[in-house]
Amino acid sequence: MPHERFSNPWPHDVNGVMDILRWKLGLSRKEHALMPEAGNEAAAWLRVGADELAQMPGSGWRVIWLGHASFLVQGAGLNLLIDPVFADYCSPVPVPFLRRKVPTPCGIEDLPRIDAVLLTHSHYDHLDLGTLRELGDKPQIVIAEGHGAWLAKKLSRPVKELRWGQSLLLNDEVKLTATPAQHFTARTPFDRNQAHWCGWLIEGAGCKLWHVGDSAYCPAFRELGQAHGPIDFGMIPIGAYQPRSIMKSIHMNPEEAVQAFEEARCVRAAGMHWGTFALTDEPMQEPVLRLRREMERRGLPEDVFTAQAVGHAWRVLPREVAG
Repeated sequence: MPHERFSNPWPHDVNGVMDILRWKLGLSRKEHALMPEAGNEAAAWLRVGADELAQMPGSGWRVIWLGHASFLVQGAGLNLLIDPVFADYCSPVPVPFLRRKVPTPCGIEDLPRIDAVLLTHSHYDHLDLGTLRELGDKPQIVIAEGHGAWLAKKLSRPVKELRWGQSLLLNDEVKLTATPAQHFTARTPFDRNQAHWCGWLIEGAGCKLWHVGDSAYCPAFRELGQAHGPIDFGMIPIGAYQPRSIMKSIHMNPEEAVQAFEEARCVRAAGMHWGTFALTDEPMQEPVLRLRREMERRGLPEDVFTAQAVGHAWRVLPREVAG
């Protein structure tokens, strides 16, 4: 068994394979939903056509949620995909309970020319080899440290990897930086933490965008806000959090997501990592209700951090323009 190469640099609980197995077999103590009245329907859906996707914003950015953690981010002359998964299943084989519950808002054939694909880590719900192969060999592929050689071999093409804090210029105007997150990696039972995980900070066109990646709540968010805030737009996970005994060390719940929003000094944000795949035990609509309730509890405007339909587009303008 290979030794663990990467770890989170702050203390937290760690769950092993047997903990996951006991949960999946129903042998661990059952945790009840906090809001059992929440529906179990998938996220709402909007169709996005090729003509709309072909239009580059004249200023700032357009951010379109493609479902789960997948986004199309357009601005500064660039079309960027983050963690694109167009597959019907987020698993190596078609396991029925891991089937997509809501379709993507467009097909791969509808996408504009993609300049770069940004991958936060190798879990199947964030990195789908079939999708990457369908995108062809034109987009630059950028991934968290440790994945480069493996992914380059799988795709038969060069792959750029970045460590936490390392940056890359995507063009003359846009800088990409790998940001810390609290998670883990494994593609098989034998490669746990042999590569790293990250979020992405995109700076350009007068704006800062932040895709958190997969993450539990962690001290890195406050540090990010101190170093880089304000963040004009965050893409923050709000789902896949129950049972907490298993998920607390790897996924945020909605209340923690709002805390991350505030500590990272986000101006606006989209809730992601919910409503697409039924990965965990909470009702699929519960993250939305808890997000709204927590925003109200903290006295924050409801419309600055929202969970919308798959296919929803946010416009992000430089603050001097937006103001």
